[in-house]
Amino acid sequence: MPPPDRLPADLVLEGGGVKGVALVGAAAELLGRYRVERVAGSSAGALLAAFLATGLDAAGVLERAARLEYDRVPDAWAPVPVVAPAIGLLTRSGLHPGRYVTEWVRRELADLGVHTFGDLRRDDPGDDPALAPSQRYRLVVTATDVTRGRLLRLPWDYHEYGLDPDRQPVADAVRASLAIPYFFAPRTLRDARTGRRSTLVDGGVLSNFPVETFDRTDSATPRWPTFGIGVGDTLSDEDVTIFPGRALLPPPLRLLDSLVATTITARDRAYLARPCVRRRAFSIDTSGTGLTEFDVGEAERARLVASGAAAARGFLAGWSWPDYLRECRGAPPG
Repeated sequence: MPPPDRLPADLVLEGGGVKGVALVGAAAELLGRYRVERVAGSSAGALLAAFLATGLDAAGVLERAARLEYDRVPDAWAPVPVVAPAIGLLTRSGLHPGRYVTEWVRRELADLGVHTFGDLRRDDPGDDPALAPSQRYRLVVTATDVTRGRLLRLPWDYHEYGLDPDRQPVADAVRASLAIPYFFAPRTLRDARTGRRSTLVDGGVLSNFPVETFDRTDSATPRWPTFGIGVGDTLSDEDVTIFPGRALLPPPLRLLDSLVATTITARDRAYLARPCVRRRAFSIDTSGTGLTEFDVGEAERARLVASGAAAARGFLAGWSWPDYLRECRGAPPG
């Protein structure tokens, strides 16, 4: 059982494909000291965020994460190696359909009593008064609407498509956020009023690490911190890639691969370089693990989890909420 005196906090989790395994270790470490009030995430961060929003403790998070069979995540359109992914890429815009991970998320969340965003509604009179009813949830999942050219924060933005946020399946939103361009097939969101269909892909295309998601817009002092957890530094000399076997691709596709991978991993770095953003966020060393290396073995997964836990411990050792308020929110010395 978690200690009863845990402090409240919001979390924002960066996406990063398989690198997101490290988020599990970091989140489990934080849960020893904090209870999660709200959580936001992109891509792999969205997947973990959905489970944290249910109120799982550290042991529960580790247990659920261990159930995911990573080698099944890049599933097949048909039982025809090489050919089926190629046809899927040409006809469905994705090497893989993503059916396995969608149904896995749906099944595991249902086991925890969560089906739609209505199951994660949160009404707190102390919240920012500017929050609309459509923004009062424990979970926020980011996706990118490439048809309308905009970032989506789900369930916040469902009403702009004529949809009731309470009735939208959480697993569908997570799957949209997981749609790494060209690796997983994109998802479709239909406007209930006009019938217009939008194509949704990975939220990281426009914002992979939206640390400001839960920041107050009024003049009130925040009641608790928001912590951001990232999964690596794109300033390293590692190649970033989406497609497996990148070296075998023709030069135009290698360039496309680099463009997509860089967009997902580097979009928010200038923002994250700001001192008061870095003050409440930390990154995990995930070097040596590729974005789409879903065949990663048990030992490597354990290494990533341990790396995440170590990063969280290091961050917490230097964290001070009063210092953050004074340095970044203009609070008077306590």
